[in-house]
Parts: sequence; structure tokens; C-alpha cells
Amino acid sequence: MPRQPCVIIPGYNAGHTIGPLIRRIRQLGFDVIVVDDGSTDQTARTAAETGAMVISHLRNQGKGQALRTGFAYALRSGYDAVVTLDGDGQHDPSEIPRLLEAAAHTPGAIVVGSRLSVNGSPMPLARRLTNRLMSWVVSQVTRQDVHDSQCGFRVIPRRLLEAVPLSSRRFEIETELLLSAARLGWTIRSVPVKTIYDGHHSHIRPVRDGIRFARLILRFMRGRAR
Repeated sequence: MPRQPCVIIPGYNAGHTIGPLIRRIRQLGFDVIVVDDGSTDQTARTAAETGAMVISHLRNQGKGQALRTGFAYALRSGYDAVVTLDGDGQHDPSEIPRLLEAAAHTPGAIVVGSRLSVNGSPMPLARRLTNRLMSWVVSQVTRQDVHDSQCGFRVIPRRLLEAVPLSSRRFEIETELLLSAARLGWTIRSVPVKTIYDGHHSHIRPVRDGIRFARLILRFMRGRAR
């Protein structure tokens, strides 16, 4: 029998933020699954001590692989949807119910937080410009209005996870998921969310991850042209 949504957090050296984040989510009544992606700090121990189910990679494999590990566990465990958010504390867990409400009103949709829709967002300028460009590209390719294609705060229905064969291991998984969903006829629904930037260091490598993004887009377009 399907269970209520769970929350999946991919974590890499997030020991200083993961504990308070898990406590706030559990106060909302959700199960939390933390995939510790080869951290060298206390991420796994802190997550377990604050009540999360912890799955650990022995070495760092990338955010995409961490999410895929979490998705596989959620499907095996019978959850009817997953909520994903980052482990660095940039997403506000109090907004989870609002994203789930949007998902409930749009059954054939993947719901994606839109950090760019919030006036006065403290997102650093370079990251904001990059996200705008990448979101524009994804919008053109999917033929849908995607406000913030790189936001990791999402609601993903079980049916979509069962239908999409994901292969990305790094940050491009968020784009792969949107492209694959659109190819299958799913709606991409954007919901404005707050973002908390408090000096968090991004693990994204602009050149290397930008190349991966470009390759993914080209692969998707070639597949659509066949």
C-alpha cells in the first residue's frame, strides 16, 4: 500500500547543517532519507542521531548518484512520492506542505521550486545568471516554461520515478529528470520558494558541469529528432 511522501536529502560534508534540517522536517511528520555521498565529516552520524534513515556511499559519487540511490530506496519502500531538497540548508522545510499541495492539484506534474521568482532573492549574481540561462535552454527544449531548472527542492511522484530511467551521476541529474518527464508528457510546475544563502559553498564546477549539461541537452535533442 502506498505511503505518504518521504524526504530525500543528498548530503556531502553537510554535518554542520544536516541536523537542524532533519529535525525541522521530522517535526512536519515526514520520514527522512539521507544519502551520505562519501562525506569526510560527521554528516552520516549526525543524520542518524537526529532520526533519519541513512544510506552511505563509501566514496563520493556525485549528487546524481546519491539521488538515484535515494529514489531506489523510496520505490522499494512503497512511498507514493518523494520530496528532494539539498543538505546545505538553503531550502526552507516549512514550504514542503505547499509544494505537496501544488502536486496534489496537478497529478501529472513534477513540482519544482523556483528561487528566481522570489523578489529580493539573495542568490549570488553569477549563479542567478547561470540559472537563468540554463532554465531558458531547458524551457526551449521541453517547450514548457521552466523557471528554475536547477532547483533541487522538488516533489517527484512515484509514477514518474518508475517510468524514467535515470543515468546521470552529477548535478545534471536535475536537468535529466525534467527533460525525461517532459518527453513522457508530464507537466513541469514551478512554485516560488524562499532560498537561504548563508555563505554556503557550492560544489558545482562551472566548466565541467556546464559541459555535462550541454552533452545532456544534445543527447535529448538527438533522441527527439529520431
